[in-house]
Amino acid sequence: MSVPLLLTILAGGATFVGAIFGVLGQKPSNRVLAFALGFAAGIMLLISLMEMLPAALHAEGMSPVLGYGMFMLGLLGYFAMDRLLPHQHPQDLMAVNRRPTNLKRTAILLTLGISLHNFPEGIATFVTASSDMELGLGIALAVAIHNIPEGLAVAGPMYAATGSKAKALFWACLSGMAEILGGIIAFLLLGPAVSPVMIAAIMAAVAGIMVALSVDELMPLAREIDPHNNPSYGVLCGMTVMGLSLTLLQTSGVG
Repeated sequence: MSVPLLLTILAGGATFVGAIFGVLGQKPSNRVLAFALGFAAGIMLLISLMEMLPAALHAEGMSPVLGYGMFMLGLLGYFAMDRLLPHQHPQDLMAVNRRPTNLKRTAILLTLGISLHNFPEGIATFVTASSDMELGLGIALAVAIHNIPEGLAVAGPMYAATGSKAKALFWACLSGMAEILGGIIAFLLLGPAVSPVMIAAIMAAVAGIMVALSVDELMPLAREIDPHNNPSYGVLCGMTVMGLSLTLLQTSGVG
């Protein structure tokens, strides 16, 4: 098994960790979840704008028109897909006045929405790690962090609606499997013989997707989960930690 595919599987598997929190023990506080979402957004933003997009633009044979065009395509593609998806957020799902049947239906809709969001993330993780393992590790870390509250958001309401831990874990893991499926499809379609221009173009589009995901989904959701704290703190911490780690790797000659 290739290392990029393994990273994709591990990132998608983090959904299961969130699902465990949803059915066992004490779930993380809203403050912790919101900070984690902001932290993941910070990692994605820094890697996308400071590493992935510049690397794509400076790849051999890549023109600025194609590079920025693919970046915009990633942005617009994300927002186009986002408009088609059902939107149910964790705080809506946890509303105590919902009947169990409605709660179950809403949790299933959330699973569908998260799965469709996760699919391109799996492609992003695999493609990035295939081109640059250092960046791939960063993207995999960010994806894994924000998959934990997603798993919790699916498993908690499903457990409340059905009383079955097995069903709650199943539906939560289903959303994580979509990410792994994206990585597997990228692995099968791209293969080892891909031109540098194609990899660069895909990386530029992935950078657009990651920026859109951070700004449109992760940061607003962090604010909604914990309206009393500023999600920017998590974003800045994520950027700082990722920036320092990349600097240390580069100065040590790794990557």
